[in-house]
Amino acid sequence: MGTAWDIIGHDWAVRLLQRAVEEDGLSHAYLFTGPPGVGKETLARALARALLCEAEANRPCGSCRACRLADAGTHPDLHLVHPESATGRLTIGQVRELGRQLALTPAMSRHRVAILADFDRATPSAANALLKTLEEPPAYVVLILLAPDADSLLPTIVSRCQVFPLRTLPIGLVREALETRWGVEPERADLLAHLCGGRLGWAVRAATDPALLQRRKQRLEDLSTLLRASLVERFRYAATLAQGAEQAEEALEIWAGWWRDVMVVASGADAPLTNPDLADRVHQQAQALGVEKAARLVKATRKTMDLLRQNVNRRLALEVLLAFDLPHI
Repeated sequence: MGTAWDIIGHDWAVRLLQRAVEEDGLSHAYLFTGPPGVGKETLARALARALLCEAEANRPCGSCRACRLADAGTHPDLHLVHPESATGRLTIGQVRELGRQLALTPAMSRHRVAILADFDRATPSAANALLKTLEEPPAYVVLILLAPDADSLLPTIVSRCQVFPLRTLPIGLVREALETRWGVEPERADLLAHLCGGRLGWAVRAATDPALLQRRKQRLEDLSTLLRASLVERFRYAATLAQGAEQAEEALEIWAGWWRDVMVVASGADAPLTNPDLADRVHQQAQALGVEKAARLVKATRKTMDLLRQNVNRRLALEVLLAFDLPHI
């Protein structure tokens, strides 16, 4: 059933959603959770296509005018809302404008579908504004919220959504998809399948954008430098990194994967590394730190990631991580 939606992995979610579309058993609101690049927006767009498709059965057909418009992001009944690029936040103005659009009856289809990406970045006022729509949505509206996890949203919002927690994909499935669908050569596909941590979206972007791997290399070099840096140098780096929400989150994601590898090696666990191309460096740091310190670094890095998503002071959170949690070795 899942192949008709053109989704790799997440078969259980596709089956449930496809059945809901076919049997008119839709919820008025869905929450897709999972790490960045795991496929939340891809699944949301597939559900939107199915809801807007003009075919009588086997929706989405992929060939009708509605499907083509949905693919292009220009369907009048499909609303895609991302955080503002200037602030990195989803604002009350955006939610209010969406509410005005959703109040209108559908222009072409039986539904109006709204996809709100990175809803964990909604301001408190924006989240409360959406709550009003969730409490009394028009019958034709389907809302799809995307977030890393349910804990990052208001409980009152989560309780009004059907939650679909998307898990990371197996290395083998990512590797096969990269080779067969995107034509990535086997050795590179294997490396990306490990590096992505089960996030196919990240692997696909890395396969087509060399800058992504270059940034990963630079962030890991920065981390090695920071381990030997003075407190002043660490504070200076934190200030620079804090200037952009996306760059800070990307760096922390890379570092969390690194410390996870160090912890795995230090513990002697038989698990694949996220950074197999740097296995020698991983082993060196595992010997220097040991499993307990590595585990604390994983925890501290992920805690900082969670704090950044809660809109705390980025610079302060990064200073605490780099100055007080990161050891000198």
